[in-house]
Amino acid sequence: MSIQMVDLRGQYLRIKDEIDTAISQVLDSTYFIRGPVLSRFETALATYTKSEYAIGVANGTDALQIAYMALGIGPGDEIITPSFTFIATAEAAALLGATPIFADIDPVTFCLDPDSVEACITPRTRAIVPVHLFGQSADMDQILALGAKYNIPVIEDNAQAIGATYNGVPTGSMGTLATCSFFPSKNLGAYGDAGAVLTSDPELEARVRMITNHGGRHKYYNETIGLNSRLDALQAAILEVKLRHLESFTKLRRAAAARYDARLRNVDGIICPYEASWGRHVYHQYVIRVARRDALAESLKTSGIPYGIYYPVPLHQQPVFQEQTKGVILPETEKACAEVLALPMHTELTPAQQDRIVDTVIAHVNHAVHA
Repeated sequence: MSIQMVDLRGQYLRIKDEIDTAISQVLDSTYFIRGPVLSRFETALATYTKSEYAIGVANGTDALQIAYMALGIGPGDEIITPSFTFIATAEAAALLGATPIFADIDPVTFCLDPDSVEACITPRTRAIVPVHLFGQSADMDQILALGAKYNIPVIEDNAQAIGATYNGVPTGSMGTLATCSFFPSKNLGAYGDAGAVLTSDPELEARVRMITNHGGRHKYYNETIGLNSRLDALQAAILEVKLRHLESFTKLRRAAAARYDARLRNVDGIICPYEASWGRHVYHQYVIRVARRDALAESLKTSGIPYGIYYPVPLHQQPVFQEQTKGVILPETEKACAEVLALPMHTELTPAQQDRIVDTVIAHVNHAVHA
């Protein structure tokens, strides 16, 4: 069987009976929007993340935009976020007329560097948005301390790290708000688009719910401009099942990461992912660093082994932001963009498949060293 970057079919077959039953129950009920299934999933998600509230929304990008809207972020405001991430974190702010200000990353964790954040703070800063990248928490003590020092809310972008912890505390429960993506390839993935907003503030919870429902608490009464962003019952039912398996899925990912580590950790020319002492890495991606990354990517491609490059172009160098970021230099971000490569990582990855992947990587590196 060919190696997959993400094996969604294999994971589905593992829990097929539960998934099919959950879907069938929704179809039988014909209760497709909101309803008891969504309420159950929201309660379970809040409990899992140790947040007071979870609000299901249509997707992870909506979750970010809604979180910004709940804090009143708009034209003239700034949010600080890493440049080394997917565009949604910045895009959602720009859609509201706010300006994303890009900070550098820690070269070891790939997450937001608190020192770089502090240098970006201005009187217009309305939120600090750390991204828990690749499955690992950012250094939240320092980031939260900056938020408290300057009275700036912290919004956790938890799209890639559900199940990760920071000093024993789940990601998604530390900031003023947090956002989740349940895109199918995520550690907790739906079978379509889905997302959530997390908070422990009852006023923000009420505001988030209002924003997701066209800005109204009651039908046909609208208090503010909002969105139509709902997590439908079919996706909620699927996620409710998969959430029950998330801890076992995380163990499988961590076991796969340990197998990669055992063979790659001491190979010259390869830097393996770092698991910070402060928490549990859930390995949404297994990302190595290689000086001549593109040559390794070509070797993997030739051998029929999939890979990912997250991210080849940093946000501050994207055409859409270049007008506002002229002269911005983020050395660690730019270096990471040139060196990172993600190897296949998912719950169905077998030791034999990993041996084939690792053998190809090592053969390429050894050839490059002696060439």
